[in-house]
Amino acid sequence: MDNWDEIRTAFQVARMGTVSGAADVLGVHHATVIRHIDSIEGRLGVKLFQRHARGYTATEAGRDLLRVAQATDEQFSQLVGRIKGRGNEVSGELVITSLAGLAPLIMPVLAQFRAAYPDVVLRYLTGDRLFRLEYGEAHVAIRAGSVPDQPDNVVQPMLKQRTGLYAAQSYIARMGLPECKTEYGKHLFIGSDIGDSRAPFYKWLWDTVPPENIIFRSTDIRALNLAVLEGVGIGFLPQWEASQHPDLVEICPTREDWEAPLWLVTHVDLHRTTKVQAFLSFLKDSAKDWA
Repeated sequence: MDNWDEIRTAFQVARMGTVSGAADVLGVHHATVIRHIDSIEGRLGVKLFQRHARGYTATEAGRDLLRVAQATDEQFSQLVGRIKGRGNEVSGELVITSLAGLAPLIMPVLAQFRAAYPDVVLRYLTGDRLFRLEYGEAHVAIRAGSVPDQPDNVVQPMLKQRTGLYAAQSYIARMGLPECKTEYGKHLFIGSDIGDSRAPFYKWLWDTVPPENIIFRSTDIRALNLAVLEGVGIGFLPQWEASQHPDLVEICPTREDWEAPLWLVTHVDLHRTTKVQAFLSFLKDSAKDWA
């Protein structure tokens, strides 16, 4: 197939369900969309769409073609992201990804970086999904846990995030403090709702505390932290965050096996670009105070 414009048009018709919707996305006249669909169907000798009063629905042949078209469209978008990061100026789009729980640490850095380089458009992506640097989904990744081992990535140690077990004064006033681990069965705890969480401290929690005592669970790290601050139960917070809340009381000394190393990850093709290096310098300077 030598006409990508027609394939892209068919992809947008399938995605939007109407000729007018596809025309708006592509920025062309609706007659151009119809002409492209008629042309590609004529060339292939099959119908890619069923026409009906409410729009267009892909046939089985259409769905086969469009699966390939979607993958190709996504790869083009990722390629554009990688190309945009290769300039010699600190400008354009810069995509950073990390776990959502690190947002309070990262945001001041992003604000300072944007003030220093006003031509940069920042995108900050959070979540548990592993954004693929080799596909241009991000320029810089901050990852926790074991050493990232994806090929063609440059990996640098950042710091070890220390985590402690805390309770708010409102919880202590209501339930008291456990004297030792043998009293954990008399207290209420906050934990991840992900049974196989990679966080070492949550693994310890599930191994140490009776499951029925873990009375508040969530997949959202911010919700878990807020639950501790609200006195719902005893739970984990990064030490840097706990230090901002004098109302919190540390339940027991932090353990070395609760520490989570953080890594800076960049793709080898983009690592030495001016934009990425400028941001890494900003981030490393800020991270000196995080420990």
